[in-house]
Amino acid sequence: MGASLATAAGLLTPFLLDVDPALAGNPLLTGKTVSLIHPAVMLFLFGSTAWTGWLGWQWRRARTIPAEVKELKAQLPKPDAEGNRPSSPLEQQIAELEETRKVLTKGGYRDKHWNWGSLLLGLGVLIAIEGPVNTYLRTGKLFPGPHLYAGAAIVVLWASASALVPSMQKGNDTARNTHIALNTLNLALFAWQVPTGFEIVQKVWEFAPWP
Repeated sequence: MGASLATAAGLLTPFLLDVDPALAGNPLLTGKTVSLIHPAVMLFLFGSTAWTGWLGWQWRRARTIPAEVKELKAQLPKPDAEGNRPSSPLEQQIAELEETRKVLTKGGYRDKHWNWGSLLLGLGVLIAIEGPVNTYLRTGKLFPGPHLYAGAAIVVLWASASALVPSMQKGNDTARNTHIALNTLNLALFAWQVPTGFEIVQKVWEFAPWP
């Protein structure tokens, strides 16, 4: 516990004290190239968030189709005395669902969703911290506002959604639905803050020197 607090204090120190002149004056850290890493990667992560959500939805479909098929089979007409079952349009629907599940299962959407989700959490947290650090090095302060607050909320939503995974793996539907809701909110918040991000990019492009 003490080591964790010491580490956290060490990370926060640059924001509580004056910027190290050697860092603040380093053109490589405060120039356009490094300053544009944050918006470039975040734009990639915005698209990745939508893609990861789509992958997760495909995996959810593959997992829930058997229950749909079971329900439809229960609605099929009963066989007659000779054991012949009257034809029903439900049979075609069942066949289509079973074929869809085969395709989804072969697509490996579960593993793809996990891999992209891990990328979002790891790279997202890293680049979310890099942005304010770069701003602080360039200007000597942070700028509290919608973009900063929305970015912090996105990181919290990523972490919260990921924390539900163990319960989801145990079949907890509440955790699964909450996971979907949190990530839907995350994507909406991400989209909402993109315009403010572009405003900041314009200022960086105008005032930050090369490289």
